[in-house]
Amino acid sequence: MSASRTKISKAKSYKEIGEFWDTHDAADYWDQFREVKFHVDIQSQTTYYPIEASLSSALRSFAKRRGVAPDVLLNLWVQEKVREAER
Repeated sequence: MSASRTKISKAKSYKEIGEFWDTHDAADYWDQFREVKFHVDIQSQTTYYPIEASLSSALRSFAKRRGVAPDVLLNLWVQEKVREAER
């Protein structure tokens, strides 16, 4: 962060900015805000692969025991296998 302070909080660091907004309401400073425009380009791709019903059931069961979503667990397992295969 540059040496200049933010206009509203007069903070000198990101920590101070956070502390300021932890105890203040943005609604009290609404007239000091300015409109900004920005573009977010999030590109995500999902590919579906067929999986046997019994494997899907086992995957859901494993994932539930580990407290994660089945798709997260499956992605972790596939990543692990791909890394092993690349060695």
